[in-house]
Amino acid sequence: QVQLVESGGGLVQAGGSLRLSCAASERALYTMGWFRQPPGKEREFVAAIRWSTGSAAYADSVKGRFTISGDNAKNTVYLQMNSLKPEDTAVYYCNGRRITREGQIDYWGQGTQVTVSS
Repeated sequence: QVQLVESGGGLVQAGGSLRLSCAASERALYTMGWFRQPPGKEREFVAAIRWSTGSAAYADSVKGRFTISGDNAKNTVYLQMNSLKPEDTAVYYCNGRRITREGQIDYWGQGTQVTVSS
């Protein structure tokens, strides 16, 4: 069972920045990334990085403001969030995905709260 440990959430004013970190307990993950769940809404994709190529994908709502990066040696992924908006307020969950012969397995962190005040 892969464990994901997140850190870096908090309270920030609109226009500010935060950086989230997520450390995985082991390698062999195909991708790592972030999802978020705003109050009263469904969980949604934010960003992800593929370890084999370093390529990244982003939700349209965060493109140009958020940057995902990874440190392969530390099994850690980072999410740099700039120009934060009140609508970015959510619980952010780290995701790790493993590809198996049967399909894919998703692992989740415990979640970290990000609150952006206007």
